[in-house]
Amino acid sequence: MPRVHPLATVAPSATLDDGVEVGPYAVVGDGVHLGAGTRLMPHAVVLGPTTLGARNVVHPFAALGGEPQDRSYRGEPTRLVVGDENVFREHVTVNRGTAKDRGETRIGAGNLLLAGAHVGHDCAIGDGVLVTNAALLGGHVVVGDHAVLGGGAAIAPFRRIGRIAFVAGGACVERDVPPFVIAAGDRARVRALNVVGLERRGVPGESLARLRRVFRRVFAGAAPRRDALDALSREADDDPWVRELVQALTEASA
Repeated sequence: MPRVHPLATVAPSATLDDGVEVGPYAVVGDGVHLGAGTRLMPHAVVLGPTTLGARNVVHPFAALGGEPQDRSYRGEPTRLVVGDENVFREHVTVNRGTAKDRGETRIGAGNLLLAGAHVGHDCAIGDGVLVTNAALLGGHVVVGDHAVLGGGAAIAPFRRIGRIAFVAGGACVERDVPPFVIAAGDRARVRALNVVGLERRGVPGESLARLRRVFRRVFAGAAPRRDALDALSREADDDPWVRELVQALTEASA
């Protein structure tokens, strides 16, 4: 059975699965569903319509499922959908979607959002993402699996962060960040291949060597970048890691 502290506030329409814990002064709003084993610490707030999967942890003063910070919002019944085993640290804010997009903000599984991070309306975050302290995601941002956003990074609306990408602390991102790379600076630019991140994800050594060669050819070669990408696109390569990087870079340069 759920365990709800007598000083918590839980709306009558909220549903709590077995093993849910709601601490003192926490607030669970109308239309909220908390999956099995999810834990709301004291003063955590989850407003609806919001669905949290199993074994999530929401730390004090985090606020999930609030109305989108968008002038066009007129009270439409948009939602926040969160997968399993995510951690939302202190003062994290995640807003619901808007009717002008898909009406949904979505967060996958196994993500860690550190203190003060913000996820705007209609964002889509994959699995295993690390959003560090005070990183800010504007509306409609898409973040691929296992990406890392450094402290204080600011992602402009409608940008895409590729999987296993690393956005350095303090970066101001106004362009899409391809997969597998490191982006840094104001305004952020691609600086290097994310070798450490790729190794941690178990990328084979041969694939990593090929990615290094492609990166050098595109970003450090003598040929113009578009010409290098055109040549790489025409070359047959049976390595899925290389294909993904070349495709993303080609689309970004179009």
